[in-house]
Amino acid sequence: MVEYISLYKSFDAPVLAGVNLVVESGETMAVVGHSGTGKSVLLKTTIGLITPDYGDVRIQKQSVHHSDRGTLEGLRRKVGYVFQNAALFDSMTVFENVSQGLAQEELKRMRFREVLRRVAAALEHVNLDPRKVLSKLPAELSGGMRKRVGLARAIVGRPEILLYDEPVTGLDPVNGAVVHQLIQRLAEELGVTSIIVTHDIEGALPISDRVAMLDKGRIRFVGTPDEFRESDDTLVRAFLERDAMTGSHNNMLEAV
Repeated sequence: MVEYISLYKSFDAPVLAGVNLVVESGETMAVVGHSGTGKSVLLKTTIGLITPDYGDVRIQKQSVHHSDRGTLEGLRRKVGYVFQNAALFDSMTVFENVSQGLAQEELKRMRFREVLRRVAAALEHVNLDPRKVLSKLPAELSGGMRKRVGLARAIVGRPEILLYDEPVTGLDPVNGAVVHQLIQRLAEELGVTSIIVTHDIEGALPISDRVAMLDKGRIRFVGTPDEFRESDDTLVRAFLERDAMTGSHNNMLEAV
């Protein structure tokens, strides 16, 4: 379980203004909203990459922002983070990038063969052939493959929670659909709790158990995908209609 409790965060202006949200164990939650509403900031507070001005995040009842370093490191080991642009190290091979997802103390104990086995298994989970990609550099991979390597790095440490920051940004619709299918399959096969910050409503709704909408730094809506689509909230309706118009425009451009 992940709990966001009265989170406030300001930079030049307020970004989070009292966020309260509970994500149940094993649940897939999509967090949506207009650009600049604090979605990525919220995600980064989950593992202490950003410290809130007030409030807390709890992972399995343990505080993220009011714990000692040892406790925080233990909580972080429970979480895999998929960055928006994959965030692979350009000078490292796929093997080296994915193995970065293993805790340092684990790496010190493991023999090379065991590390290789774990990395290969993670790559297979995201539909990549280890024999073909282990020695490649990120520049030698397509955008969709880099995203999948980022996913492999996030799951190689066998986390209980997966955080996705705009997982399909920069991908064409076909590769975006592949990544969404992978997210759904990983949730089912690994039994993880998943939180997906995304602008791709149509892709995220079918794979989510619930949807939370951020507006002006607060949670405006929480409910199932069907409840979200059928909501009579004026802001939810406007958000859905704008997304539908954007999707139609993109489809026409792809057809040209």
